[in-house]
Amino acid sequence: MLDVTVIEDPEAAAVSLDPVRARLLAELAAGPASAAMLAGKVGLPRQKVNYHLKALEKHGLVELAGERRKGNVTERLMRATAASYVISPLALAAVQPDPDRFRDQLSARWLLALGARLVRDVGSLITGAAKARKRLATYALDGEVTFASAADRAAFVQELTAGVSALVRKYDAPDAQGGRGHRIVVAVHPTLKQQPADEPARSADEPERSVGEPDQSVGETDLPVGEPVRPEPPVR
Repeated sequence: MLDVTVIEDPEAAAVSLDPVRARLLAELAAGPASAAMLAGKVGLPRQKVNYHLKALEKHGLVELAGERRKGNVTERLMRATAASYVISPLALAAVQPDPDRFRDQLSARWLLALGARLVRDVGSLITGAAKARKRLATYALDGEVTFASAADRAAFVQELTAGVSALVRKYDAPDAQGGRGHRIVVAVHPTLKQQPADEPARSADEPERSVGEPDQSVGETDLPVGEPVRPEPPVR
């Protein structure tokens, strides 16, 4: 079983988003099971579970793990093809985000469009590499930093941009024979601030804040007024 895989087909995406089928996928990600075993867990008749399993199998979301005899019946044990799934923007190809339509390095929506393209491209590369039975050369870095002020964050972004741009200029070889282009995506965004379970409920006269809203102490709109920081894109 794969740790994570991508869903690119629109019909497969629709199948996976069905609440009952999503529950079955979660159960089968935990281990192989038959329709009869799943029926008791999801509260549906075995025939109904079989119907949903066939739809999931048709779109490559579950697969046969084995068979076993139970009385006069041979049960099929199914398993999920991955522990988790990511739906590619290709599933909504006509309306998928396109970061080339606009460029704003300080826009959260442009960052979202970049993230969608990253999911789409890496998903397609993984699919192609699996078919060719080749390894895919990728690298990712993930971490967190706490900025004491908006000014510190702005300085960090400037230094980060300068450093990445210098590396691109140093290693970029567009005319190299046999060279392979690679996309670099660097993102900085506030971490989500979850409300603790034991935090008292807000009173009626307190302003509401969306669940998961970032900490506004160093948030999206905290750049010093009159001092916009708009770093230059890395040199190609």
